[in-house]
Amino acid sequence: MIHASNRRAILQTLAAAFALAAEGQSVEIPGQVIQRGQARKQSESFGDLRFFVEGSTGQLKGLTVGSLELKSGQSPHPPHTHPEEELMIITEGSGEITLEGKVTKVSPGSVMYAGSNRLHGIVNTSSASLTFFWVKWLAK
Repeated sequence: MIHASNRRAILQTLAAAFALAAEGQSVEIPGQVIQRGQARKQSESFGDLRFFVEGSTGQLKGLTVGSLELKSGQSPHPPHTHPEEELMIITEGSGEITLEGKVTKVSPGSVMYAGSNRLHGIVNTSSASLTFFWVKWLAK
């Protein structure tokens, strides 16, 4: 259960975030520890996404940290590019990561780094789910 003072602080932070978002600004992410159950969950046909951190920092215009439990035989989307740099860290299962046209088999402990606007993608090639954490950032 959330204590009343913590609830008040959370609501004040959210209110400030909404006000700044309306002005086209973002709130700086506070130092925090986020448990899996606290992450924002989004269920998709390909698997369950969790968003742990979203916003800006003192050094970054944007930072997003999340995880994806990818169903067997699925991919969240075809290989793509975006302006953010990205890390993927495989924690469970196996699959293939495409990076700049090269396909590499991955399993727990594998890490992918894709620079800005580099073509990349992932597919779960196993009969079990594949879980990975991802971190995307864009400098100021």
